[in-house]
Amino acid sequence: MEEPQALYPVKLYVYDLSKGMARRLSPLMLGKSTARARAHPSWGLVHTSIIVHKDEFFYCSGGISSCPPGATLLGPPDSVVDLGNTEVTEEIFLEYLSSLGESVFRGESYNLFEHNCNTFSNEVSQFLTGKKIPSYITDLPAEVLATPFGQALRPLLDSIQIQLPGGNTFSRHNGQS
Repeated sequence: MEEPQALYPVKLYVYDLSKGMARRLSPLMLGKSTARARAHPSWGLVHTSIIVHKDEFFYCSGGISSCPPGATLLGPPDSVVDLGNTEVTEEIFLEYLSSLGESVFRGESYNLFEHNCNTFSNEVSQFLTGKKIPSYITDLPAEVLATPFGQALRPLLDSIQIQLPGGNTFSRHNGQS
């Protein structure tokens, strides 16, 4: 008889980088109070990361990084979403991350609206659990860009590179997170 596979919990940490300012200013700046801002207390300038195998993994302009959960300068997350469990072992997961870091999620590929921490978290969540992260997070950039204010700020915002202190850049060479 086969041994049952071990299950490892997978969580999504959600941080509001604006500390509530985006939610309060959205009617003024976007010309409306978005449904997401009303429906989700964590709505804002959202950064996400995946917690699995006792580490926090995230993507920014420096590439894929990891740290103990909550150890970036952002401190504790504003909310935590339980994404379920995975049977993917730490060894396989680290190989997968190494592959992503050398291809799709290199630091120079970072883009605030189209290829960011949230697209990374969504990709990793689907690999680990078969589920996407909440759409109120992944749909936010398109909602902002659909406004005149978002369109006016796009050239400036496209030039922003976010680097979070407190993480270790992940690479195959260090072998661990």
